[in-house]
Amino acid sequence: MLLLALVAIASSRLLVAPTSQAEEFRRHVVVSQEEHASDVGRDVLRQGGNAIDAAVATAFALAVTHPAAGNLGGGGFIVAFLADRGEVVTFDFRERAPLASTERMYLDDEGKFLPRHRAGLRAGGVPGTVKGLGLAHERFGTLPWADLVLPAVALARDGFPVSNTLARSLNSQLFDDDGASDALDGSGRGARLADFPASVRAFRKPDGTPWQAGDILRQPDLADTLSRIAEHGPDEFYGGRTAELIVAAMQAEGGLISREDLESYRAVQRPPVHATFRGYDVYGMGPPSSGGIVVLLALNILERYDLAADGPESAETLHRITEAMRRAFFVRATRIADPDFIDVPADVLTSQSFADDLAASIGPKATPSQDLADFPIAGLAEGSDTTHLSVVDGSGNAVALTYTLEQGYGSKAVVAGTGFLLNNEMGDFNLVPGVTSASGLIGTPPNRIAPGKRMLSSMSPTIVLEDGRVRLVTGSPGGRTIPNTVLWVVLNVLEFGRSPREAVDALRTHHAWFPDVITLEGRRWPEETTRELRDRGHRLRSTELQGDAHTIIVDPVTGLLHGVNDRRRHTSRASGD
Repeated sequence: MLLLALVAIASSRLLVAPTSQAEEFRRHVVVSQEEHASDVGRDVLRQGGNAIDAAVATAFALAVTHPAAGNLGGGGFIVAFLADRGEVVTFDFRERAPLASTERMYLDDEGKFLPRHRAGLRAGGVPGTVKGLGLAHERFGTLPWADLVLPAVALARDGFPVSNTLARSLNSQLFDDDGASDALDGSGRGARLADFPASVRAFRKPDGTPWQAGDILRQPDLADTLSRIAEHGPDEFYGGRTAELIVAAMQAEGGLISREDLESYRAVQRPPVHATFRGYDVYGMGPPSSGGIVVLLALNILERYDLAADGPESAETLHRITEAMRRAFFVRATRIADPDFIDVPADVLTSQSFADDLAASIGPKATPSQDLADFPIAGLAEGSDTTHLSVVDGSGNAVALTYTLEQGYGSKAVVAGTGFLLNNEMGDFNLVPGVTSASGLIGTPPNRIAPGKRMLSSMSPTIVLEDGRVRLVTGSPGGRTIPNTVLWVVLNVLEFGRSPREAVDALRTHHAWFPDVITLEGRRWPEETTRELRDRGHRLRSTELQGDAHTIIVDPVTGLLHGVNDRRRHTSRASGD
């Protein structure tokens, strides 16, 4: 069934009524943003596939049914627990800067930022999704590759009924508010699908009218692309007919990705980052994702405090969590980038001694963020349309997979003839070198553009083990809010002892070093808490919703799998047995 996202805040403590429980499963479960994709993953598990197989199939299905973030033209990360080996492995399939890119490609001759370059094919990094899914399957999958891709082929060719959410999303990209077709008009609004003819062909309803819930969305070009990938394997995307179509589109539209970029792209198996919290083993993705280090560093700082004694909504707890977030994000900005280009001492940054040094500077008052930096702060955030899926299979294997196009619908540009959208991940580099501002623009050296470099990410797929068995699998979209969303889910389970449904539904907060402000999800936090936070020197603002953390929580006593879809968005679903 579809579970509706929250429209209004139900209480000061929870985003939804606490009586609604997570779905319980005994054998296996997949939780993702979209119901058809979750069902594809469940069916793979029923056929005897393992968690890797199910994650790969679900990801390909999301490329069809969740076009705002599910993708072939983007990239991401996998954190997987292999129960029979007792090992956590991770896969990096983050996009890379094209070889023709330059550090100042987003600036004009006078050094002024050019936001128009954040849309269209010029905005894209070399896609990694197909290679990444292929590498994970090659190393640890069990079912034939084609069996994992063909369900997505069927969804693209035969179509599926669009939800209310997808109908509204597509219409906002293709039409004016009055339903009239729209084109780029120079008015300064952000780019949309309507601005790119290939995107209109891919996503416009055949009769040209706005989409309605229940209409069938068919994507024949995408079906053909997926069919080639199913038949010829992942390398087809990078060296076959699909690669030819990508290069032709780049040459026609002024994009930078070349045949050499595609043929030289590699996904990488990297070591996970790891720390312990309250005796649990917490594993995350290492660089070029910053998310794992940020989450683990914050947990290392917070372990010295008894947060549960003060409660999750007390000013003392929020102050401590905020100061941990502030310091972790400062480290993110100054120490973390693509490890193939920058030396990132992950073991040091996730050590307790490193956290001790940072925690020593936390006092009863808010630390001004500028005080952490030894460089000037002047007086383009990451996109929020990533997607995450979690899988646990009947053998105790688990996968946390997060991937993205960057902003919703990525570059907004479909690669002509392929049916898939290209990412706009080049915007995740530090685009204005040397300028870090109080508004949140980061210009520190590690994450500046370089040919072949992977841009820094906040994606935070996370697995928690208890005594060598899965306790928690989680992750989220949300740009820079991602690590803090994951941090809250982990704390809600391991520190505050909330039920599975409460752990995901509970209100969240965010601080990212700059801007120097606490973002509070919802608008009904205790007045005493917000007043005390202001008295301590914190600046506060509100946001309606933060993150979309599709989570699996395993009961350590009964072994039940609690598939907890995050109801902040409309079409998420847990599917299993």
